[in-house]
Amino acid sequence: MKLYVFNPDTDMAMANNEENYMAPASARRMAQDLAILPIWYAQPGSAVLAPSAYNADFLQRMKNVFSLSVQLVTEPELPDYADSQIMPWGWNPAFRKRMLKGGIAVRKLLTTDDLSEYRGLSSRVHTIFLCLIFDVHKVDYVCGKHRLVEGNGKEVFSDVVAKGFGGSYVFKSIWSGSGKGLRWCRRGLTKATADWCKRELNEHGAIIVEPIYDKVGDFAMEFYSDGQGKILFTGYSRFITNEQGAYHGNILISDVEVEQWLRQYVPLQAVVNIRECLQKGLETIYGESYTGPLGVDMMVCRQEGEHPYAIHPHVEVNVRMTMGIVAHQLYKNFVTPDSEGFFSIDYYSSNEALRTQHEQDTKDYPLIVENGRVSSGYLALTPITPQSRYRAYMRI
Repeated sequence: MKLYVFNPDTDMAMANNEENYMAPASARRMAQDLAILPIWYAQPGSAVLAPSAYNADFLQRMKNVFSLSVQLVTEPELPDYADSQIMPWGWNPAFRKRMLKGGIAVRKLLTTDDLSEYRGLSSRVHTIFLCLIFDVHKVDYVCGKHRLVEGNGKEVFSDVVAKGFGGSYVFKSIWSGSGKGLRWCRRGLTKATADWCKRELNEHGAIIVEPIYDKVGDFAMEFYSDGQGKILFTGYSRFITNEQGAYHGNILISDVEVEQWLRQYVPLQAVVNIRECLQKGLETIYGESYTGPLGVDMMVCRQEGEHPYAIHPHVEVNVRMTMGIVAHQLYKNFVTPDSEGFFSIDYYSSNEALRTQHEQDTKDYPLIVENGRVSSGYLALTPITPQSRYRAYMRI
């Protein structure tokens, strides 16, 4: 049996790389509030690890409305599922220790050597390798470059990192994701950012620096690596970020509609060429070293030159489950065809504020379900409890 676990702190835990890592309180709250989220993307006949309080009743209600063949497993029950195939949001040493301590058989978990290799595969450094592959194959309608800054953190010179970037650039941590670990320099390098860079260089030995592009919109290509050398394309996702690059939510539309959106800016054949080149690059890096889902974030950008628009095809590679894959599965399995909507994770400063918004959305957008699929309305994808600060929802 496959046992799914939502551990959204995995990027931070991977950066820390210690088995005794403890996530910040906000990340622990998110993991608690949204523990049952995997029911929406788990394979039929599998299980999801979550507390029974509130989640058991919520799951039963969802089963009464949707075609869900998933069961709930609580932490004390883990020894009964010792031989399950563990399907986390992402792997890291602290998660491995948690599963081992909970009763999962050691043979069902990644080894420490596996985790070390996985950490290397999760590094943003690989975006540089992908960039080189696109340069070698001379793929048209492509933009995007990354530069690796290495050293011991003694000095970071703005004239060095900004060279060729027009004085407007962004620094990225080696290990982070979902718009985190970014420092934006729109008017040169500030002392606060220089100090941040020094800390990153001292801790991890390197950072990434990139130009700030004239972005039109965000999207991603989602893949699955079979661990045998093949990278399979599973679909697109369109998403929205804030000005700091942090994830805000996904637009729920079909793959065909994503391609129609892209065709406003570049020919469809260019999108196909980019996807095929990317698959070859991913197979080289991840094909035989990683088994599981991965998503590649991209941007449509305005540019000067022969083509007014281009695609940045390797903004970020997420070697784990992604919100884009969740959104793709939601639309594919639980939304009526030709409908569209929005999927998001919201945080509220108080439970009262969350409950007020939830009740208002329930009233303003009444849910209509036809043959197990949402045709319109608001649906909370996790229970809203007296302790909740986070909610996952879709509105069609």
